[in-house]
Amino acid sequence: MTKQDEVNSLLERSRRFYESALFQIEKGFHDLAMFSFEQSLQLFLKAALLSLGVDYPRTHSIRRLLELVHELTGDEDVKELWVEHSVELALLEDAYITSRYVPRDFRIEEAMRVKGVVDRVFRVVREALSKVS
Repeated sequence: MTKQDEVNSLLERSRRFYESALFQIEKGFHDLAMFSFEQSLQLFLKAALLSLGVDYPRTHSIRRLLELVHELTGDEDVKELWVEHSVELALLEDAYITSRYVPRDFRIEEAMRVKGVVDRVFRVVREALSKVS
């Protein structure tokens, strides 16, 4: 599998997790939606790093992955994301951990707020990548 094949595979899985999150919100499964948003964003950021020519680290930290994208692109809008939305990004990381080990309920408002942040990260990182390629 080439690097580009891996990027494409990660992006496709990211898209599927995002669509799953939307379905889960519709069904009222907010805890699962939060997990799916986290997986979607994590895979998207790992694809971004690969597309920048860097093997992504073995981490599940959205904030760390965003930091790396910023370091590689120098894009200040990317840095602003993790500063401005650190609470929502931490909530996503929390959703990843708690989905496996500790039952945690999330409200629709939290899921929708996180969705907005995920959408913004997708947009800003895509713009940053387009500037360096």
